[in-house]
Amino acid sequence: MEAVDPQYTASQILRTIHHDQLYLFLGSAFATIGIVSAAFALLRRKPDPLLLWLALLAILYGGRVWVRTEVIAFELPHAGLWRNFSSALDFLVPIPGFFFFEAAGFLSKFGRTMVHLGSVLYLILALLTVALGHRHELDVISNVVITAATLAVIARSLRRQSATPDFVIIRSGLLVFGGFIVYANVSGALGRFHNAEPFGFAFFLGCLGYVAARQTLHREAQLSEIQKELEVARRMQLSILPGGFPDSRNFRVAARYEPMTSVAGDFYDFLAADDRQAGLLIADVSGHGVPAALIASMVKMAATTQRATENPAELMSGMNAALCGNTQQQFVTAAYVHLDSEAGEFRYAAAGHPPMLLLRNGEVMEIEENGLILAAFSFAAYCNAVRPLERGDRLLLYTDGILEAANAGSEEFGQQRLQALLRKSASLSHTETADTIMSAVRNWAVSQEDDLTVLVCDYGRTA
Repeated sequence: MEAVDPQYTASQILRTIHHDQLYLFLGSAFATIGIVSAAFALLRRKPDPLLLWLALLAILYGGRVWVRTEVIAFELPHAGLWRNFSSALDFLVPIPGFFFFEAAGFLSKFGRTMVHLGSVLYLILALLTVALGHRHELDVISNVVITAATLAVIARSLRRQSATPDFVIIRSGLLVFGGFIVYANVSGALGRFHNAEPFGFAFFLGCLGYVAARQTLHREAQLSEIQKELEVARRMQLSILPGGFPDSRNFRVAARYEPMTSVAGDFYDFLAADDRQAGLLIADVSGHGVPAALIASMVKMAATTQRATENPAELMSGMNAALCGNTQQQFVTAAYVHLDSEAGEFRYAAAGHPPMLLLRNGEVMEIEENGLILAAFSFAAYCNAVRPLERGDRLLLYTDGILEAANAGSEEFGQQRLQALLRKSASLSHTETADTIMSAVRNWAVSQEDDLTVLVCDYGRTA
């Protein structure tokens, strides 16, 4: 560190520190606000250019306030390149200010063009100062340009007709800061410079901080309200799902449903449930969240209107007719299996859905009879796959979130692992099997990226 110039006595240094302490505090405060703003801007999912320009403006402005104090001047070399750099700081400060007002919407199309021209001009002034040192004529150019630009921004903000309360607050801060800027530049041009501008900047930052706090509180209130609404939506969606499968001499069914968010696009229903028959429907709406959940409710209505049929292909066709043109370009995959203990068979049809798995005598078979996805093509046709039904059979229906669950290496859980897991769980009950599958998928996946639904149906097995 450079030694303090011997021409300054201890009492002079103390008087200078006392005189500059307010400016030192303001410079530190501005720089701190700039650093915090930059952190908030960069931590957002999408960087906010308004916060970034504000951060750069606050940091540069705080640095300029510090450099202009006599206390800092004691510690700086009195000549050379460093002095040129510190003088050039005066010309760098307006550049992020120009882009801040552009990002805030204060400028017209012509003003946005002038921002780029003004930024180039001030960059040239800064480079000239670094190369040539401080020049009075460069200060005059800067004073004229910054005064004109400030007055133009103020005039445009006053002409704006529809102003929100936040805009009015920011405009008030801008007017005060602008008045200090004009005063400082005019007094500087007249040779009677008064360093009052930092107080105007402090007022302006205070207005921005107030608006930011208000918007944060408002967003938190909105988020709380949205969370309450999502909780209501979650309860409503759960209400459209059936309870446990009714007691039956022949069929036992376990259902497991785990949405990715509060509400989901997965859906299942028991369209037939007694000693003679079981009808299991599973569906998966494209997308996630509230839109998918709303479509899932429509799937429920479409399936209910077709409940009387025992023909899966007819059910798929009827649901497709009901959904086409009503799902806002979202599509649905679905599968339906109808098991008949008297006929000793099951019939299965699907619409773009992963194949059903049948565990019989320790072996797993894929049952697949897919037509086109629902809600996309009005001309789609569906067929049934008919298979014999044997005592001891276990059927597994699931959504693609089970297969597509990925580990840290982006490897999906996949069909082979699911089949191996189904074989391994042959000795378990239907409820234990459903729990085992869900647990295995959760342990495999690094995070849940889709809704998870599983239906396990046992025929003729003991509890």
